[in-house]
Amino acid sequence: MTSQVVTSSVRAPNADGDPRDWKVIALIGLLHGGSHFYQLVLPSLYLSLNREFGYSFAELGFVATVFFVVSGVGQASSGFVVDHKGARPVLRFGLACMVVSAMLISIADAYWVFILAAFIGGAGNSVFHPVDFSIINQNVSQRRLGHAFSIHGLSGNLGWALAPIFITFFIVQTGSWRVAAGAAAVALLCLFLATFIGASLLATPAAEADKPAPEQVRAAEPGFIHKLRMLLKNPALWGAFLFFAFTSGSMSSVQNFTIPILGSLYGIGKEWASSALSLYMISAGVGLLIGGFLAGSTDRTERIVAGSLATSGVVFILLAMGVLPSGLAIAGLCMAGFLSGMAGPSRDMLVRRVTPKGALGSVYGLVYSGMDVGSALGPVMYGFMLDHQAVRGPWLAAGVALFGAVLAAFWVAYCARRQQDSRPLAQGSTA
Repeated sequence: MTSQVVTSSVRAPNADGDPRDWKVIALIGLLHGGSHFYQLVLPSLYLSLNREFGYSFAELGFVATVFFVVSGVGQASSGFVVDHKGARPVLRFGLACMVVSAMLISIADAYWVFILAAFIGGAGNSVFHPVDFSIINQNVSQRRLGHAFSIHGLSGNLGWALAPIFITFFIVQTGSWRVAAGAAAVALLCLFLATFIGASLLATPAAEADKPAPEQVRAAEPGFIHKLRMLLKNPALWGAFLFFAFTSGSMSSVQNFTIPILGSLYGIGKEWASSALSLYMISAGVGLLIGGFLAGSTDRTERIVAGSLATSGVVFILLAMGVLPSGLAIAGLCMAGFLSGMAGPSRDMLVRRVTPKGALGSVYGLVYSGMDVGSALGPVMYGFMLDHQAVRGPWLAAGVALFGAVLAAFWVAYCARRQQDSRPLAQGSTA
């Protein structure tokens, strides 16, 4: 009954020429970019915090682990809240948490304050994928979904790319990492205010529906339990969960430790290494744009995912082994980013193929929590490697993890084909 209430209130798809599609895509892209921007605020401060407080890379990596553990737990559950309450209030909660977290970082004078900031920031980060994909799937026409996924992924990468440059700029100009963190809080506050300016673009049926009658509320609870059990028993979703865990585990080596790795392996200074990290994210964004067109060119999107990620994994291994000359290290990093980005839209279309009706937020929350699992495990493990002079380790692990993601993608595609061949499951396989 719950799924019927949700799906019956979805408005008709936009007309092909309706400009509302692009307004929704643009606003969601801006807000999604802000969430990714925040994820790299703290890693961009690692060297400053190491110098001022003497924290080891493992200790700094643990702060990131707290962030992503909280985000993963919250993401797995927030999808159900989005399905039931609507996306807009959940989105505002997430942005408010990030503003508070960035402000705490700017005034922190003890390790436990950074842990608290990571906890609050992780809670805020947890809502974005269930919120974003619920809004996109319910407010963007079918014809433009591939482009919506592409822009969504691109905006995230641009947010990642902006963070190191933003933080480095304020540190260089003011000489204070605290001012840089405070400036990040102000930027996030502006995004929070944007959710009120563009409120009509963020509406989802659950948020706009009339308050349910008491008998509907009582009936909704069994629906929730049934939905949770159904999703947890779905092997395709576990495959998608593992896919995100592998890819984010690989990505965390780049996000958190590219600057010290480039310095140790290739003798590249902090400023150039920060620029290299931003260039990696920009290259991934370009790949996402191209991937948006490729995603609509075939139903076998797993082939695009596999080819892109496997090649990217090879590049990471070559970089870690020092095969490339120093002058080509940054170019190799950008190539790996481009290939990883190109897989993004095809990945999202693949997940959509195994998403039951009425469970958009729930599914995206559950499978994207795998991203937080990988991001939580990676920083401590990679930080431990760097503390013990195993400088090649993070990028070697990144390459191997991408091959694991390829296997997971093929598993999801196999499960999707089985669902399509089974009539009872096929009726609920398209969101």
